[in-house]
Amino acid sequence: MPTLMNQHLAAVDLGSNSFRMLIGRAQDSAAGVQIYAIDSLREPVRLAAGLDDKKYLSEAAQQIALQTLQRFGERLRQFHPDRVRAVATNTVRVAKNAPQFLQRAQAALGFPIEVIAGREEARLVYIGAAHSVSVVQGKRLVVDIGGGSTEFIIGQGYEPGMMESLYIGCVSMSQRFFPGNQVDETTMRAAEIAARKEIQIIAADFKRNGWNHAVGSSGTARALADMIAGSGLNPPDQPGDITLQGLRELRRAFVRAGNLNKLRMEGLKPDRVPVAAGGLAIMLGVFEELGIQHMEVTDAALRLGVLYDLLGREQSQDMREVTALQFIQRYGADPQQAQRVSELALQLYRQLRPDASEGEQRLLRWAGQLHEIGLSISHSAYHKHSAYIAANADMPGFSRGEQAALAQLVLAHTGKLKKLSATDLESLDLDAVMALRLAVILARNRTAVDLDGLRLRYHPTGVSLPGLRPALDIVAPEPWLKANPLTEYSLRQEAAEWARLNWNVALHSLT
Repeated sequence: MPTLMNQHLAAVDLGSNSFRMLIGRAQDSAAGVQIYAIDSLREPVRLAAGLDDKKYLSEAAQQIALQTLQRFGERLRQFHPDRVRAVATNTVRVAKNAPQFLQRAQAALGFPIEVIAGREEARLVYIGAAHSVSVVQGKRLVVDIGGGSTEFIIGQGYEPGMMESLYIGCVSMSQRFFPGNQVDETTMRAAEIAARKEIQIIAADFKRNGWNHAVGSSGTARALADMIAGSGLNPPDQPGDITLQGLRELRRAFVRAGNLNKLRMEGLKPDRVPVAAGGLAIMLGVFEELGIQHMEVTDAALRLGVLYDLLGREQSQDMREVTALQFIQRYGADPQQAQRVSELALQLYRQLRPDASEGEQRLLRWAGQLHEIGLSISHSAYHKHSAYIAANADMPGFSRGEQAALAQLVLAHTGKLKKLSATDLESLDLDAVMALRLAVILARNRTAVDLDGLRLRYHPTGVSLPGLRPALDIVAPEPWLKANPLTEYSLRQEAAEWARLNWNVALHSLT
């Protein structure tokens, strides 16, 4: 496909409070590549309000979300799939019926939707915020209050460093403490204490790290800033930002009103009324616990960060590549063996799947690079440890779905195939599993491997025996097999292992 430079690209953010879409154009500038917004949409879906006590997303909430995504999908209908990235955040992370909802949501939007972990959300929020505010010396703190979670990031320049995500959001907080938009001194104080209790968990580490400049990103911060400015609650020299003085004055106004439905305040939009008190309580907790007096505000956050991350993948600055290399180092894996196995696996995979997509090949390469990271825990069942790390560690750049697929592939790279469930076998790319397992066998000596004529081929006639998958031949020169008896023995064992899955795999020597 053509480069993303000077092309339109789109981000869709399935937030817990609002669904947003941003369409931008990447363009060279004196300051480097910049993304210029050309279209945006926002709808207050309030998905988090649709979660019941058992964390199931109601059908009514799903229908509102699906209708919104259908409208977004119409706008994106002419986009190439590689120019669109859709991400879902906290509500979809915690919903127990998220898989069923995602299937319907992807059909409505017309594009895949990634569920991203809290720290990955924080990373993307920081990238978006850093690209939308003025350059500052030293470190920057970014706080993003969403509908179901709040992200805290300290970074420098465009690089996020310290990242945390807490399960406090303006929707969940408002539902818990301010039903019917009722606000009084008791409930406001209780909400602030609840927020501060959560923020205390991270406050000491964040204050120890320190920052020179604080930024509030996305809808809640913008709404609070608009209300403070519209009511003239800020000091004269800080009219458009969020200040501790302004937040305290806003708090007094909310309590005096008693019910936000009765409050007439410039800057308070009707769609923000149901979540305004919860957002204010969280922001007061942020200011009090972190000792903030003043905060700049930007509308840009997650969706702009998604666009810059999408652009980075096109320009060979894919954060997932960086993460894979960092994990090899962090867990003390052998980098030469990681590279050797990943390259061998790709060579074999291309013989089995010459039409494999770039995404499928990237996943296999990462699995080859990370297959041994579990050795840092124990050699015994190391592949299970490797898979656990891949599934559960914070992996910047990877969505939850990508981590799950990666973990499945890593788990399957050695040992008995019977450990894979029927669900695993349906979702796994078994050609990739085959290629990775063979690569591990061939690279067992941990030295350079020359395939020397080894070929994989399916029988062109299709299924060779009733009930079996298409027969696969592993063909190798007879002299090569005689020179490598351990490898020959291992390949024949591997063929027998696949027979348990009704694969007809056979090793043939070529004279």
